[in-house]
Order: sequence, then C-alpha cells, then structure tokens
Amino acid sequence: MSGVVDTAAVAAAAAMRTGSTRDERAGWLDALADALEADREGLVALAAEETALASSRLDGEVSRTAAQLRFFAGVAREGSYLEATLDSPDPELIPPRPDLRRMLRPIGPVAVYTASNFPFAFSVLGNDTASALAAGCAVVVKAHPGHPRLSRRTTELALSVLPAGMLSLVEGLDAGVELVRHPAIAAAGFTGSTRGGRALFDLAAARLAPIPFYGELGSINPVVVTEAAAEARGAEIGAGLVASFTRDAGQYCTKPGLVFLPEGGEVERAAQEALGTAPASRQLTAGMSTAFAAGVAGYGALPGVELVRAAPGEDSLSAPTLALVDGAAFLAHREALLTECFGPVSVLVRYRAGQLDTLLGALEPSLTATIHRAAGEDVTALSARLAEIAGRLLFDGWPTGVAIGWAQHHGGAWPATTASVHTSVGATAIRRWLTPIAYQDAPQEVLPPELRDGNPLGIPRRES
Repeated sequence: MSGVVDTAAVAAAAAMRTGSTRDERAGWLDALADALEADREGLVALAAEETALASSRLDGEVSRTAAQLRFFAGVAREGSYLEATLDSPDPELIPPRPDLRRMLRPIGPVAVYTASNFPFAFSVLGNDTASALAAGCAVVVKAHPGHPRLSRRTTELALSVLPAGMLSLVEGLDAGVELVRHPAIAAAGFTGSTRGGRALFDLAAARLAPIPFYGELGSINPVVVTEAAAEARGAEIGAGLVASFTRDAGQYCTKPGLVFLPEGGEVERAAQEALGTAPASRQLTAGMSTAFAAGVAGYGALPGVELVRAAPGEDSLSAPTLALVDGAAFLAHREALLTECFGPVSVLVRYRAGQLDTLLGALEPSLTATIHRAAGEDVTALSARLAEIAGRLLFDGWPTGVAIGWAQHHGGAWPATTASVHTSVGATAIRRWLTPIAYQDAPQEVLPPELRDGNPLGIPRRES
C-alpha cells in the first residue's frame, strides 16, 4: 500500500471518528460552493486548457456544481434522508415489541473516482463528493488523468474549507487500485467506462470485507420516434437529435446513441441535413479520440451499415457521424451496435410497421429512454416496454441534461450502473453513503438527537 493512499484513507477514518452535525456539514457545503464561485475565472481557464471544452460550457458547469453543493446542504438540513422511524413499545404484540428507533448513519470513508467529461460536476467537488459529505462521510478522491491540474486546484479550495481529513486527493492508476482495496474505505463511487468500472467493482467485491461499489457506466440511451411523431414534426426531431448527440463532442453519458425511426420519413432527411453543418470537435483526451475513430470504423465495417459523416476538419478532431441501418441488419449485429461509442455518433435504425417490438427486445438497460410522439398519441404500451430497461423515461425531448432535484433518478440496471436501485444525481444519491442502525430500549442520552423524544431537531419522522 502506497504511503499517499494509506495516509489519505487513515486521515479520512480519523476525521469521521470526530463526527459532525448536519448543520455543520451543510455549512461546509455552502462554503465550498462560495469558494468555487469565487475562483470561477481561474478554474474555468485551467479547465479549458486541459479539456478543450468551451469556456462557456465550463462556466455553466461551475454554476451547476455550486448548485449541487448547495442542494445537498439543503438535503442535510432538512433531514428526511435519515429515514428516522420510531416504534413505541407494545407488550400485547406477538412477539412483544420493545422501544425501537431506526435511522441511517454514515457508512464510513468513501472513495470517489472522478469523470473526464464533467471536470467540475462529476469531479473533485462533484455530485458524489457533495452527497457523501452531506451524509457525513469523509472522501478520498481519485483524480482523473484528463484534468490533473484542475483537480489539484479544486482540492486546494476544498482544504481551505473542510476539517482535516474530510477530503484528500490521490492520483494515478495504481493509487486507484489501492484505494478500493484499502481497509479503511467503506464504499466507492465511480463515473466512467464499463471496462474501468467493472474492474474496480470486481476488486471491491473480492476484498476480505467487500464494500458497495456504485458505478455509473456506459449507456446507449435509446430513442423511439413513433410514425405519428415522424409525420407531424420529423424535421424538428431530426435537427434536435443532431444537436443533442453532437453537444460537447458527444461526450455525455446520456447521449442518444441509438434511435429507432420509421423507414423513409422526414426524421432521417432532417438529421442528415443538420449533420452537414455540425462542426468537428476535439475530444477530452487523445485516447478518447482514438477510441472514437475505432468505434465508428467498427460500425462501418458491419454489413448493412451506412456511415454519414460531417466534414472532418483537422486530423485531431472527431467528425459527427450517423450510422444508418435497417431493422434486420441491426438484429444481425446487435452486440456491436449496442456497444457504446463515446463521442459524436448515433445509430439510426429504420423500422417497418410491426417490427418495433422485436427490435426493442434486443435492448439492454440504459440510463434513459426517450419517446417522441404526436400530440394526443397514446404511447402507454410503448412506455411500459421502455420503462423496463430505463432509469429515466423522457417524452418529446432529449436526454442530454440531468436536472438536480428530489425526484431525479440517474441510474439503471447493468450495464448502465452496478447498482440499479441507486442514483448518482438527485437527493437520494445520498442513500449510497448511509447504512441503517436500530436502537432498542436505548436511554435518551445514547440516542442521536434525531431519534430522541420530542423530536428536538424537528426533522421529518415516522412514529407509531
């Protein structure tokens, strides 16, 4: 075990033994948001240098990240996430019921593996870190190699606000492996590739004392355009698709990577027209550019697949691409066409009347699924079918954009995530870093204030 990883993990465990109140943690999160915004200009400039993302996009992401931190400050203060439950004694029941009081408590030090495509919102002070701190867990962050200097600078900001040990940064592949194996780490969160996430998930499960590993991995995010929708607003849908899958070089986990559309409709024509003016763009790392080119070439090598590309631009830029295929060819090559290609490409599957249900049967779970319908069209049966494989079901829009809220769910069954009942965005993201405890016939002074008689902190509780 390297000294850096061990020092960080041991310090995190020591910081948690000191303990903190919900109000204290909310104050930390608010202060982190303030510190991030105060250094906005310098952070954005540094991020633009390292990621090639537009400054305007990065500036908006700073705002989102600050909003996430303040949102989880509110979640901590409100207290319903604790699921505080009190059952009064009842000797008449069989068996007799004692005084029982249950709530959720911090699980322990958390390892956070940051993402490349959101250098603020899913990085050092991103959603995993914000929710873990709100829960009361110290965090050891594994920096992404795509923006190391930004990670260090953001960590410096955090250290100016947080108590010692509540946040640390480690770097490098070996450190990431050691971190998930360290006995002081109690849970881990990851955003990235299916391959990388699965490797860490297996390490977490293989420990002498296995820990939960919450990985948000690859997703194809299928879209279904009904015949009625294509007829009513095909041009709008086609243009909207290209705008969505080319946004920021297509580097979104919610990119619409697979679209089912009626044969011979306006959607395809409009999408190809919009592709003609879509700019080529630089991806986050050279490795991602190489992987994108290989993925698109792999699509093009499949019999029955036609590639339509935008102007390529410079050699280092990735050209937006549509892969066009009919239903039969899609089913013949489903494994290859359902493999996520990270970047500005989307697979368009032309379906015939009566064929859609069979095509949908080939799908794997995704973070999202989308239906484009005509006004007043009944899509109840289609919705039920897609709800089986999606963590979030959208109507008449595009999935690239994940709002922060209490009702949000950003997850899904494998291969979208490693833990389908949990989300990495929204209030219930905090649930990943909590574990239950029940107190039986406990004296008042032993109980956490949230479980004491009279509800002194005024949090939402269930009492019977």
